[in-house]
Amino acid sequence: MTHAMLKGANVPLDATAVRAVLRWTPGPGIPNVDASALVVGADGRVRSDEDFVFYNYVRHPSGFVRKLPMKRVPEGSTDTIVADLTSLDRTVDRVVIAASLDLEAFEGATFAHVRDLRILLYDAAAAGAEPLAMFDVKPETGEETAVICGEVYRRGEGWKFRAVGQGYPTGLVGLATQFGVSVDESEAPDAPPAAATGPAAASGPPAPASPASAPPPPVPAQEPATQAVPPTAAPGRPYPQPPAQPAYGYPHAAPPPPQGRPAYGYPQPASNQPAYGYPQPAAAAAHAPDPNFRLPPMGPQFIRG
Repeated sequence: MTHAMLKGANVPLDATAVRAVLRWTPGPGIPNVDASALVVGADGRVRSDEDFVFYNYVRHPSGFVRKLPMKRVPEGSTDTIVADLTSLDRTVDRVVIAASLDLEAFEGATFAHVRDLRILLYDAAAAGAEPLAMFDVKPETGEETAVICGEVYRRGEGWKFRAVGQGYPTGLVGLATQFGVSVDESEAPDAPPAAATGPAAASGPPAPASPASAPPPPVPAQEPATQAVPPTAAPGRPYPQPPAQPAYGYPHAAPPPPQGRPAYGYPQPASNQPAYGYPQPAAAAAHAPDPNFRLPPMGPQFIRG
């Protein structure tokens, strides 16, 4: 029997391992939803950055919490977290199931753009069984870019599931830092993912870089005919390092023109060669009188026939 849950409701679990599935209806202009999990202690915080399981770090070191690949099913798209509850360390109090948006591919998107988002909790050991619980996740303000969908938590010697639905307008970075995950400002996850072996490590959410403070990109002596395009990615994902190539479309420092050849289109110092298409001042020698010049004899120049 499936428990259709309201926000804040909880239900006891008999399963020893659960599969939390986020499901939504895809379509044009609808961003993908990334599932993530935070393995939290009794103080409400992660014990280390390795307790954060997400798209760049899909398996907890214990192996008991992991993220599965995103899939398309007849009912929609899904992203899944699996947790082996009975094998988790006793210091683990909760496993928080969160969702965030791929903002790199859909800039400016919020959960108000996602249709039919819900979390379905299954017994991981019962293949093909109906979900144990189901909760429709709805945005409250329309500005959420990350949301806690639900959590599996200890209650005595057993476990329960609670429907949460708490949104964050600060994306996955803001949500993760609330649970004590440290984020490296030089690899702020507001951009495409790069290869990583664990969550970023520094403190505080990243501040957006000021365009005025960014150093100008280098200008190569000769641009290549083709250029590889760096991979793209979603919010919360560390920035890849930009290639040492020009940022096309932005102004660059103009290189000095080669010696002896004019940089056409820019004012040039006076030279002995004409700038074609524009009147040029005549040389002073052109106005000097010719000492051998003589006027022709006066008289009729034409004789009638």
